Amino acid sequence: MKNLKFILLFLPLLVLAKEASVEQLFSVQTVKVQKIKTSHSKKNYGFVKANEARVYDVSPRFGGFVEKLYADKIYTYVKKGEPLAVVYSPEVYKAKEDYVNSYKYTKNRPNKGMLKSAKLKLSLLEVAPNEISKLIKEKKMSPNTTIYAPKSGYIFIKNINESSAFNAKANLFEIVNLDDVWVEVQVFEDDVKWLKYADDFRVSFKTTDKTYETHSKFLYPNLNPKEATLTLRLTLKNRDNTLFPGMYADVISKDRPKEYLTLPQSAVILKDGKYYVFVVGEFEGEYEPIEVDAKPLDNKTYIITSGLNAGDEVVNNALFMMDSDAQINGLY
Repeated sequence: MKNLKFILLFLPLLVLAKEASVEQLFSVQTVKVQKIKTSHSKKNYGFVKANEARVYDVSPRFGGFVEKLYADKIYTYVKKGEPLAVVYSPEVYKAKEDYVNSYKYTKNRPNKGMLKSAKLKLSLLEVAPNEISKLIKEKKMSPNTTIYAPKSGYIFIKNINESSAFNAKANLFEIVNLDDVWVEVQVFEDDVKWLKYADDFRVSFKTTDKTYETHSKFLYPNLNPKEATLTLRLTLKNRDNTLFPGMYADVISKDRPKEYLTLPQSAVILKDGKYYVFVVGEFEGEYEPIEVDAKPLDNKTYIITSGLNAGDEVVNNALFMMDSDAQINGLY
């Protein structure tokens, strides 16, 4: 008989080969192949970075001089519409003058084109709409104009001081909104296939007990040839502004849950590069070794990809069942 069958007749031989007690052999424990639904996970590391779509430059379209600076400290938090600085600009002052004069002229001599053109010039210079409206309502011009925050956020760059002069298009401030941020993770080439199926990311930080969950991912199409790594970008909601650029992150990624046939690690044995299990036979005390295709799910469980079906019963301790008789018969 080619297939090894552990029948009670061979118990004395097994006792000698394995130095196991008769009591152990009579109490061989078995386990059934189980179907479970689970996902794999991997751990990587990354760093918080500002979302580039939420970085705003304050670069006036006119030159001028700073009369009063409200945002006078770096990393100050400002709200959208909050004044950053009061400035004097000869160009803006001249445009204001033209608009008021056009309004006065067209009051008795209707010329909508002239008035519209004068107002458009102020708008193109990005003078605030409320400041333009005041010119007509109050019928007087202030030599100064106010620069407002275009969005809420932190001032990461400040290039002016009180009484500074600046040129048109100069970057006076950089405002960074952190309501959502990026986490950039370095991954190896081998992980690219994995990332195609990974859609659940959990990110944690040393500074907070909160675990952030996201499904938003983007793999940069650029490989670092020196380190053979790519950059994975995750987007996290950060409404409470507790995450800041540069923070270190632990990233756990999971793929989509799948159904697997599984056995405990103890029920599967590796011999000569092949995996074997001992299936419970038709008669009591009969165990038949069969080859299966298996791969680790974790350090305690094997996935059975072929050779068994859900509900099949096998010996829970495959190593115990391996004996010299099996090796002599050349079955594995």
